Amino acid sequence: MNAPTLADRVLMKDPRAIARAISIVEDEAPDAAALVGRIFPRTGRAYLIGITGAPGAGKSTLVDRVIVEFRRLGQSVGVLAVDPTSPYTGGAILGDRVRMQAHAEDPGVFIRSMATRGNLGGLARTTADAAMVLDAAGFDIVIIETVGVGQDEVDIVRTADVSVVTVVPGTGDDVQALKAGIMEIADVFVVNKADRDGADRTAASIESMLSLEEWASEAWRPPVLRTVATTGVGVSEVVATIAQFRTRTGPSVGERRRARVEWRVRELLARQFLHHVEHGAPGAAEFSSLLDRVAGREVDPYEAARLVMSRAMGAQAGVALHHVGIAVRDAAEIVAFLQEAFGMPSTPPIDVPSQRVSVRFIGRGGALVETVSPLAGGSPIDKFLDTRGPGLHHIAIQVPDIDAALAALRARGVKLIDQAPREGAHGGRIAFIHPSSTGNVLLELVQP
Repeated sequence: MNAPTLADRVLMKDPRAIARAISIVEDEAPDAAALVGRIFPRTGRAYLIGITGAPGAGKSTLVDRVIVEFRRLGQSVGVLAVDPTSPYTGGAILGDRVRMQAHAEDPGVFIRSMATRGNLGGLARTTADAAMVLDAAGFDIVIIETVGVGQDEVDIVRTADVSVVTVVPGTGDDVQALKAGIMEIADVFVVNKADRDGADRTAASIESMLSLEEWASEAWRPPVLRTVATTGVGVSEVVATIAQFRTRTGPSVGERRRARVEWRVRELLARQFLHHVEHGAPGAAEFSSLLDRVAGREVDPYEAARLVMSRAMGAQAGVALHHVGIAVRDAAEIVAFLQEAFGMPSTPPIDVPSQRVSVRFIGRGGALVETVSPLAGGSPIDKFLDTRGPGLHHIAIQVPDIDAALAALRARGVKLIDQAPREGAHGGRIAFIHPSSTGNVLLELVQP
């Protein structure tokens, strides 16, 4: 019997497997996409709660108390606590879970700290994938605690099913509260440290802000709750309010999750396209050269972006198998067979004196068959036939821009037979790639 895979162990709620899986997606390891693909069908059952707010708002202590309430209700809880990464050392303290140590021995609770790794918006770039791991593992509730955020770092609204914004008294005047962009994403407001002076004023400021907006009768109007997380006061009301929100907005959860999926797919597309630009077409060397031209004021940034987009898209759009070349002493027999058996037409023989070969193309549309025969003894194709006999000689790939293709290959260190294109027998431009770079197969590039 085969041993269970990492994905299987995640689905079995193995804590070590869950920790390893989160590390893989957090590091964006090569096998991260495959892992997500394995567990994705088992996701979508957990309810994701985002808890955000300014630094010092008591988010970690509030999360600790919220865990207690959900466990009292018999629900398992996974927690992702996101901490900032130092812009100087690249390190992170990952200390939020220190405040949650009371749950360390509880098998129904899994707590993981994540570093932002320089990502803005209050979350790490892979927080959504880490939450997916906890979802697949079968946790009923997944709580995501953001880093201390400011006025417009609101990625949590694109990640969670419900967003809880935590504020504290004495962190700004009424106007500051009203203008803060983060105030616009809340489904639930929590005035934490409500035993401090100014708690009533802070709550009144938020209520005043909410009163400026017209609310439809069936719409959810974010309530303003008061808590003292250090003692647990008001936390049960927060959990109850989240449950009310979940019930009231149940029909719209699908819309939220679809919007979340759209944002995630768009993010991945943007990231993969940029990776393609930097490592594929047009190639790192050409991209770097283009940046030098922008820095030198030869090309403006918009034109540079247009050139990159055109080159990257064009490099893929026109790529196709052009023909398969076979070496034969006399093409007449294979030409006659393909013509009689399959009705495939052929061109007359085309002599290429510079290569001392005669070629014929067989077929109509799509990929063709090219026969290559020696014009004289001692030619490269004559030696090939003496050594290997008749058979496959090369494979030809059609490209839309052969100069760009050769530049990209050179940048990758690929060995080329032709450093510059030359005229081919079919009237186009061709260049050959050395077999040592292709697994001992001769490849020809063709620009019709």
